[in-house]
Amino acid sequence: MVLRALAATGVATSLFGSSAFGGNPPPPPTPIVIDSVAVNGSGCPTGTAAVAVSPDNTAFTVTYSNYLALVGPSAAPTDFRKNCQLNLLVHVPGGYTYAIVSADYRGFASLAPGASGTQRASYHFQGNPHTTNSTHHFKGGFTGNWQTTDTVPVAALVFAPCGEERNLNINTELQVERGTSSPSATSFMEMDSTDGSIKTVYHLAWKQCR
Repeated sequence: MVLRALAATGVATSLFGSSAFGGNPPPPPTPIVIDSVAVNGSGCPTGTAAVAVSPDNTAFTVTYSNYLALVGPSAAPTDFRKNCQLNLLVHVPGGYTYAIVSADYRGFASLAPGASGTQRASYHFQGNPHTTNSTHHFKGGFTGNWQTTDTVPVAALVFAPCGEERNLNINTELQVERGTSSPSATSFMEMDSTDGSIKTVYHLAWKQCR
């Protein structure tokens, strides 16, 4: 499956402000294009994930419609863990490069007392040995919306190589453990919603190439 997202041209106003990046430039005023080279995983079956770029080029969003980890009497043995691997090729205007500065994940969970949930993510550019990992844990006895934010310190930002197009790989995972909860209880964690869309937003930092 190939998804293609084109940002509308608009005023380039950073979500974070230029001072947040030590005087780095605002986003390019011309559109960026994201080609989804591959979207694979049990949490994002074909046709259930879509990519879009914000009009000001400061972020892109991935929307899921079938990303659910589940344990309980009606769950299959493999339902406790779901994952999605995004392999994105980001085309940026000449003279610029980018890094992911933060990522916001949202969803809904119902975890019985004694159960637990985990949301994980990792990010890296093709050919770069550096991988950024994050893990967030949720205790049982919780029902409601959840949100996590991964933030990369400015000094640790990893930018795509200037003048080269490298695939950006984002791997995410949801996992639910029964733990000490009742065998008859159902617990789940989802990165989707009843209306079919929960958006995961990745915020970008920009740098001019020299």
